[in-house]
Amino acid sequence: MDWIWNYIWAFAVGGALCVIAQLLIDLTRLTPARILVLYVVAGVILGAVGLYEPLIKLAGAGATTPLTGFGYLISKGVREAVDEQGLLGALTGGLRAAAGGTAAALVFGYIATLCFSSKPKK
Repeated sequence: MDWIWNYIWAFAVGGALCVIAQLLIDLTRLTPARILVLYVVAGVILGAVGLYEPLIKLAGAGATTPLTGFGYLISKGVREAVDEQGLLGALTGGLRAAAGGTAAALVFGYIATLCFSSKPKK
């Protein structure tokens, strides 16, 4: 029965993050690009103050999949790299932490472009 609650929490948290973004699009003059940046920065800040880790433990992929999770991943990588390498880790930690997911997104995106052809809109 615990697995059902895992799905419910993931859906609720991920859905809430999507609802907040949609409200920002509908009720403000913020562009989608600025909202995406806002989400990444929010993930970095929440990760830095220690509030995002409990959310990940509660919601799993519902918290790690949105852009706030990407921001948290970057902040966690920087924090670990600074502990290991000092100030140089501030420059390399975020890149190293996010490299696997970024590379996978690029490779799978490229494979999708090879499998499907786009057509211009009329």
